[in-house]
Amino acid sequence: MKKVASLRYGVIFKKAFSQPDVFTAFVKAVLGIDLEIDHVETEKSFNPLIGKVDLRFDLFAEDVKNRIIVDIQHARYEDHYDRFFHYHCAAVLDLIDSSKCYRPDVRVFTIVVLTSGDRHKKDVLTIDCDPKDLDGNGVGEIAHKVIYLCPKYANDKTPEAYREWMDAIQDTLDEEVDDLSYHHAAIQKIFTTIEKDSISPKERADMIEEYNRAELARKEAMESWQEGLQKGLEQGKIEATKVIAKGMLEKGLDVKIILELTGLTLAEFEK
Repeated sequence: MKKVASLRYGVIFKKAFSQPDVFTAFVKAVLGIDLEIDHVETEKSFNPLIGKVDLRFDLFAEDVKNRIIVDIQHARYEDHYDRFFHYHCAAVLDLIDSSKCYRPDVRVFTIVVLTSGDRHKKDVLTIDCDPKDLDGNGVGEIAHKVIYLCPKYANDKTPEAYREWMDAIQDTLDEEVDDLSYHHAAIQKIFTTIEKDSISPKERADMIEEYNRAELARKEAMESWQEGLQKGLEQGKIEATKVIAKGMLEKGLDVKIILELTGLTLAEFEK
């Protein structure tokens, strides 16, 4: 067993997957594409901006020779489907600057890795931008694609090509991996890269900050839920008391007695 930093943290995910050979191996597994790149950008943004939001791509690489752009997003957001589809569209729109028409000879792929699980509990979801007929058959006009991977829900039906990658990502979340169970050289390189002893003080500080932000958001969400539950219980108790009071009135009990027994005010009773 090997002690590693969790790929749940953005700083660790980028540390591992910003290595060109790891990036290209992962893309090969997921998309079946052989990328030719020598650099992976982190925190990629567009200048000038696309739209009115300063987008930041976690990992971004362009294969100039083969006319392919791939960005990998590490996700921990409530709105990750809409958010990263928006990012994907921005990358597509950016192509118009270097194109003479609306059909640039470049394919854009976005891979989103959902390390925190997902409400739909699916291992793989895809947005395929190609137009389709009523039988769901594509016509091969638009190659752009968004793929959402959720390692937590990988199963026997998950495509074998990237099942090992998803298992490896999930395996790191408890900060300990059975490295001998994995055979892909790039996955072994990831484990070596994120081994606990290799994490810098700056990276460790970033991990702590990310953990604290997540914990604060979790606590705020829990407090909001508990507050809503308490209000619901109180409201339900009041409504139940009103029903009881109405029944007492129908049975001819005096109003003063009803107020005394139920604890309702006269205004609540009259309402």
